[in-house]
Amino acid sequence: MSEILVVGSLAYDSISTPAGKSDRTLGGSANYFSLAASLFAPVRVVGVVGEDYAETDMKLLTDRKVDVTGLQKKAGKTFHWAGAYDGNMNEAKTLQTDLNVFGDFNPELPASYRDSKYVFLANIDPTLQLRVLEQVSKPKLVGADTMNFWISSKRDELMKVLAKIDALLINEGEAEMLTGKTNAIAASDELIKMGPKAVVVKRGEYGFVLRTAEGFFILPAFPIANVVDPTGAGDTFAGAFFGTLAKSDRGLDLASLKEACVNGCLMASFTVENFGVASLRELSLAKLQSRGEAFNTITRL
Repeated sequence: MSEILVVGSLAYDSISTPAGKSDRTLGGSANYFSLAASLFAPVRVVGVVGEDYAETDMKLLTDRKVDVTGLQKKAGKTFHWAGAYDGNMNEAKTLQTDLNVFGDFNPELPASYRDSKYVFLANIDPTLQLRVLEQVSKPKLVGADTMNFWISSKRDELMKVLAKIDALLINEGEAEMLTGKTNAIAASDELIKMGPKAVVVKRGEYGFVLRTAEGFFILPAFPIANVVDPTGAGDTFAGAFFGTLAKSDRGLDLASLKEACVNGCLMASFTVENFGVASLRELSLAKLQSRGEAFNTITRL
């Protein structure tokens, strides 16, 4: 089992969905990822928070044995995002973004983090993603996420990131935007040519597409009738995905990747059942495995 380094945002989100509203709920890619991955393997987190970041929210990470040595606390307020989901629960409409202390985020890895074997670059500026890679010594596996803003504004830097990573996890709209293709299959074919050895196209309620040199692995999402809040589902997918790979420590063999994708899919299904990280607070590996047995029954011929 190897430690996982994640670099990303810690935030407070204000979210509106057809199921209701939640104001200043705990969010951010690094939080979602860490809570998911820590069920499988030790996690080290690098990020920045403001003076308003609650000690109880920090304790949520430390109670999961997440190493927070790399978290900076600065004068000012924590990153805040406000968004709404209307008819399409696969895509949020951004209402407000307050970068606050995250606007000057410059990831500096503690010396104890530089030997991390598994590295995940969450959805941050690709320039910062490259800066992180300069600070790790000999990672065994590097993964990354991105978003439409970076695809349109920093494509050259993003392409440099893709050339240096082993696994890309990206949602379907972003995959199509980055490649110019009109469906997940065609987009994954193009993405695999850009550098990653494995590409996972996350398709929300429709599941995922895994593409490697060996071919495809495709499954639907675990069926959830009452989706409350999809925010962070992709980040928890990534957390369970990387946690599974770090726990087995077998690299990118196809069997490991399939297991990682299934666990990612299951983790995301819990996330969407409540606002923010609420569903992840009490989630155990046993509960995840139980849902996995149900998923196997659903998807088996």
